[in-house]
Amino acid sequence: MPEGASSRQLVQQPGRLTKIRYRPAGGTEFVELELERAMDMIAERVIAARESGWQEIDRHGWRVDRTLGFAHLGGATLDNEENYLIKKLFTAMGAIQIENQARI
Repeated sequence: MPEGASSRQLVQQPGRLTKIRYRPAGGTEFVELELERAMDMIAERVIAARESGWQEIDRHGWRVDRTLGFAHLGGATLDNEENYLIKKLFTAMGAIQIENQARI
Protein backbone atom coordinates (compact mmCIF):
# COMPACT_ATOMS: atom_id res chain seq x y z
CA MET A 1 0.00 0.00 0.00
CA PRO A 2 1.47 3.40 -0.94
CA GLU A 3 2.44 5.81 1.82
CA GLY A 4 -0.42 8.11 2.71
CA ALA A 5 -3.10 5.68 1.53
CA SER A 6 -4.29 4.97 5.06
CA SER A 7 -4.60 8.70 5.78
CA ARG A 8 -6.61 9.12 2.59
CA GLN A 9 -8.95 6.34 3.70
CA LEU A 10 -9.59 8.19 6.97
CA VAL A 11 -11.11 11.04 4.97
CA GLN A 12 -12.83 9.17 2.15
CA GLN A 13 -14.26 6.08 3.78
CA PRO A 14 -18.10 5.94 3.96
CA GLY A 15 -18.11 5.20 7.71
CA ARG A 16 -16.23 8.41 8.59
CA LEU A 17 -17.85 10.34 11.39
CA THR A 18 -19.02 13.82 10.41
CA LYS A 19 -20.49 14.83 13.75
CA ILE A 20 -19.00 14.92 17.21
CA ARG A 21 -20.39 14.74 20.71
CA TYR A 22 -19.52 17.79 22.78
CA ARG A 23 -20.24 18.56 26.42
CA PRO A 24 -20.08 22.29 27.11
CA ALA A 25 -18.31 23.56 30.22
CA GLY A 26 -20.59 23.07 33.20
CA GLY A 27 -22.95 20.94 31.11
CA THR A 28 -24.28 17.55 32.09
CA GLU A 29 -25.45 16.41 28.65
CA PHE A 30 -23.61 15.88 25.40
CA VAL A 31 -24.78 17.76 22.32
CA GLU A 32 -24.08 16.81 18.73
CA LEU A 33 -22.08 19.26 16.63
CA GLU A 34 -21.03 19.27 13.00
CA LEU A 35 -17.36 18.44 12.59
CA GLU A 36 -16.66 21.77 10.88
CA ARG A 37 -18.17 23.73 13.80
CA ALA A 38 -16.12 21.69 16.29
CA MET A 39 -12.93 22.38 14.34
CA ASP A 40 -13.76 26.12 14.32
CA MET A 41 -14.24 26.00 18.11
CA ILE A 42 -10.85 24.34 18.55
CA ALA A 43 -9.17 26.94 16.33
CA GLU A 44 -10.80 29.81 18.26
CA ARG A 45 -9.58 28.39 21.57
CA VAL A 46 -6.05 27.79 20.32
CA ILE A 47 -5.87 31.38 19.03
CA ALA A 48 -7.24 32.75 22.32
CA ALA A 49 -4.74 30.70 24.37
CA ARG A 50 -1.90 31.80 22.10
CA GLU A 51 -2.85 35.45 22.44
CA SER A 52 -3.36 35.36 26.21
CA GLY A 53 0.02 33.72 26.82
CA TRP A 54 2.00 35.65 24.20
CA GLN A 55 5.38 37.12 25.15
CA GLU A 56 7.39 39.45 22.95
CA ILE A 57 10.06 40.38 25.49
CA ASP A 58 11.21 38.17 28.37
CA ARG A 59 12.14 39.40 31.85
CA HIS A 60 15.72 40.05 30.73
CA GLY A 61 14.63 42.29 27.86
CA TRP A 62 15.36 39.70 25.15
CA ARG A 63 12.97 39.45 22.20
CA VAL A 64 11.39 35.98 22.36
CA ASP A 65 8.10 36.01 20.35
CA ARG A 66 6.59 32.93 21.97
CA THR A 67 3.51 31.76 23.81
CA LEU A 68 3.23 30.11 27.19
CA GLY A 69 -0.53 29.69 26.61
CA PHE A 70 -0.33 26.04 25.60
CA ALA A 71 2.03 23.11 25.31
CA HIS A 72 2.02 19.80 23.47
CA LEU A 73 2.62 16.31 24.82
CA GLY A 74 2.65 13.83 21.94
CA GLY A 75 1.57 10.24 22.11
CA ALA A 76 3.99 7.34 22.25
CA THR A 77 2.33 5.66 19.25
CA LEU A 78 3.15 8.45 16.80
CA ASP A 79 5.81 7.82 14.19
CA ASN A 80 8.71 10.13 13.30
CA GLU A 81 6.85 11.82 10.44
CA GLU A 82 3.85 12.67 12.62
CA ASN A 83 6.07 13.98 15.41
CA TYR A 84 8.02 16.07 12.90
CA LEU A 85 4.84 17.72 11.58
CA ILE A 86 3.48 18.31 15.08
CA LYS A 87 6.77 19.89 16.15
CA LYS A 88 6.73 22.19 13.11
CA LEU A 89 3.08 23.17 13.70
CA PHE A 90 3.46 24.01 17.37
CA THR A 91 6.78 25.80 16.82
CA ALA A 92 5.17 27.90 14.08
CA MET A 93 2.39 28.83 16.51
CA GLY A 94 5.00 30.01 19.02
CA ALA A 95 4.86 27.16 21.52
CA ILE A 96 8.06 26.30 23.34
CA GLN A 97 6.89 23.36 25.47
CA ILE A 98 6.71 20.50 22.98
CA GLU A 99 7.46 16.97 24.13
CA ASN A 100 6.93 13.42 22.93
CA GLN A 101 5.61 10.93 25.45
CA ALA A 102 8.05 8.26 24.29
CA ARG A 103 10.89 10.28 25.81
CA ILE A 104 9.29 10.61 29.24
